Amino acid sequence: MRTRRSRTIRKEPRVPNFADLLTSPEPSRPVITAEFPVMDGGGLPEIAAKLACLTPYVDAVNATDNASAHAHVSNVALAIAIQQYGVEPVLQLVCRDKNRLALEADIMGAALHGITAVSCMTGDDVTAGDEPEARRVFDLDAVQLIRVAAGLAKGHYLSGRPIDPAPKLLIGAVENPAAPPHAYRVRRALKKAAAGARFLQLQICYHPDRLAEFTRIGAATGLTPKVALLPSIVLVKGARSLRYMNKRVPGIHVPDELIDRLAAAPDQREAAYQLALEQATHALSLEGVRGLHFIDFRHDDALGRLCSDLGLPTVRSAPEGNALAV
Repeated sequence: MRTRRSRTIRKEPRVPNFADLLTSPEPSRPVITAEFPVMDGGGLPEIAAKLACLTPYVDAVNATDNASAHAHVSNVALAIAIQQYGVEPVLQLVCRDKNRLALEADIMGAALHGITAVSCMTGDDVTAGDEPEARRVFDLDAVQLIRVAAGLAKGHYLSGRPIDPAPKLLIGAVENPAAPPHAYRVRRALKKAAAGARFLQLQICYHPDRLAEFTRIGAATGLTPKVALLPSIVLVKGARSLRYMNKRVPGIHVPDELIDRLAAAPDQREAAYQLALEQATHALSLEGVRGLHFIDFRHDDALGRLCSDLGLPTVRSAPEGNALAV
């Protein structure tokens, strides 16, 4: 008779809650989030392997929602899997593919599993992906979705139907500090804050002056006391990645001089790392910046090295094999 192999259960020391870290009046360190690599299949062992490079250094990990208008593993399913490994997920929600009913169902379904951090965004158009014939939904935009999530947290669906108990949601969103018109970006961020957003994961920005201006205006207009800003830092291998982002990723502009700088370097990987370190150091020096959001396209030891160079502590140990945290 065959016996079923038992799954190892590994208990982790308690890590501070993502919401507590963001809202602490006297933060002891920057808050760190990261984007989980997209999944096109596989199972829990594959998720554990991809988490291994992230979890020692981050407070929460984003479960993306059909990133870049490409179909991938469900955001809710991925968030549940991430949580099983003892890491707090941030459930991304994109308005492009789902109407208000489906988006409300995603939020409530995730909350059923204790997943309460959400990031609301409008989403890239389908023409950015590999199935441009797909029908756009856009029943809501990001600001409207934030309001819907805030309503759920207050105990009612958009229709007014009551929810008891209401989910204790931490609502976030995204904003692009480098996209024109630049002054409008702060006004749009203020609308998201007024709708209920409490953190903003800022889009990749290769213009430090624009990021600094965004945070300056944000502080002057009362944005940063209301929301925590987490600028994105991207770890790439070299100039080729920057060229791709500049040409193919909507809303991102990479100056030619930065591409040329990496292309001319004798060691492009090291030059790319130094660029990320410069960007991270600059971002953390700005008023209202509460932490960083990492997007890792290298999948080597660069994230750990970067956190060490920035003086950031190790948060937890990495998951081992198929061990699940409880």
